[in-house]
Amino acid sequence: MNAIPGAARAYICCAVLGALACVLPAFALPGLRVVGAQARPDSQWPAVLLLGALYALCEAPARCRFLGKSVRGSVPVAAGSFFPVLLTAAFLLPPAAAALVAVPGALAGQVARRPAGVRRVWRAAQLAIATWGAAQAHLVLGGPAALGGAVSAGHGVPDFPYALLPAGAGALAFCLILSALDGGILVTAERRPVRTAWRGLLPRSLAPYGAHALAGLMMAVLWRSPYGPLSALFLLLPMYISCWVFTQYHRERAAHQATIRALVQAVDLKDRYTRGHSERVGRASAMIAGELGMAGERLEVLRFAGILHDVGKLGVPTRVLRKDGPLTPEERRVIELHPEYGHEIVRGIDFLGEARLAILHHHERLDGSGYPYGLAGAEIPEFARVVAVADAFDAMTSTRSYRRARPVSAAVSELRRCAGTQFDPRMVRALVRALDRHGWQTAVTSDETGVGAAGAGRVPEPSSDLSREAPAVSAGALLQAAPSTLAAPRKNVPPPHRRPDGPGTTPPRGGSGTPGGHR
Repeated sequence: MNAIPGAARAYICCAVLGALACVLPAFALPGLRVVGAQARPDSQWPAVLLLGALYALCEAPARCRFLGKSVRGSVPVAAGSFFPVLLTAAFLLPPAAAALVAVPGALAGQVARRPAGVRRVWRAAQLAIATWGAAQAHLVLGGPAALGGAVSAGHGVPDFPYALLPAGAGALAFCLILSALDGGILVTAERRPVRTAWRGLLPRSLAPYGAHALAGLMMAVLWRSPYGPLSALFLLLPMYISCWVFTQYHRERAAHQATIRALVQAVDLKDRYTRGHSERVGRASAMIAGELGMAGERLEVLRFAGILHDVGKLGVPTRVLRKDGPLTPEERRVIELHPEYGHEIVRGIDFLGEARLAILHHHERLDGSGYPYGLAGAEIPEFARVVAVADAFDAMTSTRSYRRARPVSAAVSELRRCAGTQFDPRMVRALVRALDRHGWQTAVTSDETGVGAAGAGRVPEPSSDLSREAPAVSAGALLQAAPSTLAAPRKNVPPPHRRPDGPGTTPPRGGSGTPGGHR
């Protein structure tokens, strides 16, 4: 646990103690005592052991070398797919016994990242507490009586539709506890801001946990029916189907990421001076998004936008892209087409969503003097305003062939100076907060031996040089859109075209053969 922050270690220890407090009373319940070698007639140990073994068996294939290979090709096991088993335990058993059911499966389940042992212990504690809470809520509203009595009391007639109320309360308690504990671990382990750590966790969980509750209730009713526990196991089939659907989604997501990696590698091969820049812009964009309260799918799409913001370089001639000397006005106009080229390249990739507009508009300026369409203020899509700040920040803090890196503090000062004219002040403030919380690892991305790592820590040029318009700029400087390059109006370039259809739409294709018809 050395790599885990102290606050997270304390938080996990408190969760473990809470889970022990939930589980230990199970061994003192009269109905759970085992007499001699056989269980008493009113014992609920058979249900505890069967449900616990069932949940562990459902979670185990992902870790088993042989079962994992046979299952992974068709119906892989995903975390959370078998929560109906835990909710069944919450509906059938006393709270302490239900909490005990979650422990073996959580300890046997697969974890994606290290340290695996700590993550399994945390997961076991989290699920034990959540299952205990679900059982308590179900018990308070008379759930056992609505199902026809306790599991050891024989068969009874369920009281429908009232039985749905305690089952729904149990699922809501399960969802609330898991969301609360997840938010706490985000704050302590990942240093997520308190104001955003819990945002979106509960709404995203309500629908799936509601479905889990219905499956758990059906399983509990069948368990209590004359057909017995064996009939309840037939519900594992739809659980495996839902698991398969979930896994298909992740496979599709992996294919999306492979597509993005291929595009980024193509850009890096063409522009050797900025290798690693795309990934860092994606990381900085995600940091800004986290401070803005974005989460889940939208944050991921914004990260894709940062990674792919310069994919339009593939449409720029290599001789222009790698030119170290000043650009001619014609070459500069070609360079300024790269956002439109990028938009054309990713136009058909549906999963990118808002990222496509960020790729198209990340060189727009808040005062309307950017390119390619001269959008201003709120006309510029939100994702584009985020990527613009992340792009300029990494450009300034990375060494290039045409200038040395600037310290993070100098780059932040320059971003603040240009906030309101070139950059959205809200995005700049979000980046500053994220840097204060997470820091930033600068890197040298140029292959030029003349610009080495020693330059990464040098003090930048005076600010007066940053705002002065140079007679001409290199391709790399123009592409990175650092404030030092674009702080003054552009020269020898036709005024930007304003689209009549407004921001956020696909640019028209002109007859010139270039995206949007602009040269």
